[in-house]
Amino acid sequence: MVYLVTGAKGQLGQAVVALLKQQGKQVCAFSRDQLDIGDYGQLAEVFAEHQPKIVFNCAAYTQVDRAESESEIAHRVNAQGPKYLAQLCTQYDAFLCHFSTDYVFNGKAFLPYEENAVPSPLGVYGQTKRQGEAAVEISQARYAILRTAWVYGLVGKNFVKTILRLAQERETLRIVEDQIGTPTWTGDLAEVALALAEGQTENGIYHVTNSGVASWYDFAVAICEEATHLGWDLRVKEIISISTAEYPTPAERPSYSVLSRRKVEEKLGHKMTHWRVALRQMLKALWESEH
Repeated sequence: MVYLVTGAKGQLGQAVVALLKQQGKQVCAFSRDQLDIGDYGQLAEVFAEHQPKIVFNCAAYTQVDRAESESEIAHRVNAQGPKYLAQLCTQYDAFLCHFSTDYVFNGKAFLPYEENAVPSPLGVYGQTKRQGEAAVEISQARYAILRTAWVYGLVGKNFVKTILRLAQERETLRIVEDQIGTPTWTGDLAEVALALAEGQTENGIYHVTNSGVASWYDFAVAICEEATHLGWDLRVKEIISISTAEYPTPAERPSYSVLSRRKVEEKLGHKMTHWRVALRQMLKALWESEH
């Protein structure tokens, strides 16, 4: 059975590919440079040649701020691509595991978002990701949509690696404290995605993050604490909490991005790993790869 992975060079795509290969699966992986999922003709050729039975769509336009000025590109990848994938999965009777985001919500809630909460994205990124979800939902494909949040991994650019770099360069860091969510490690996310896909889960949306809650400030403090414990020589002496208003960005961020994991935990029969434990595992693996 062939497993197709799009966006295979991104941080999530690489985690999914690594897990599949580790388990001896037959993997067909394409980076965004090799496969434009917004091009139906390219996708059709890939499906015809490889006949995949499980598809992990890790391809996404994730530049939240740039999406405000590059809406056509964001739409092509985040909305049009999932639509084409769903059409081809229907044609080839393949199961589609599509990854989405907490940014489909406006962040005005005070309790973790359930899967049936009404989406209300604030910006182009969230809007195009929601359009992609909707295209999959109305298709005839068998699918699972996995909404996740605050994703980081061993490869690529992410908050953890940025904080590590800055903490080695600067004595003071200023980090936003009034945006709340759940950091999610790609290693855990990939394992859940594979379990849902191979279980041929009933069609639907699943919220998948590590457990627990944190602000970006909390996350940064934890990164520095865990990294110091592992042996990194950090220069940082002070981490100052600031408000979103003190760090303006082109795109508005949801202030509360906590997703309820109840549905997926009931489906899997176990709780998701706490974000701090997952962070420790990731940093340990990163330390060992660099030392």
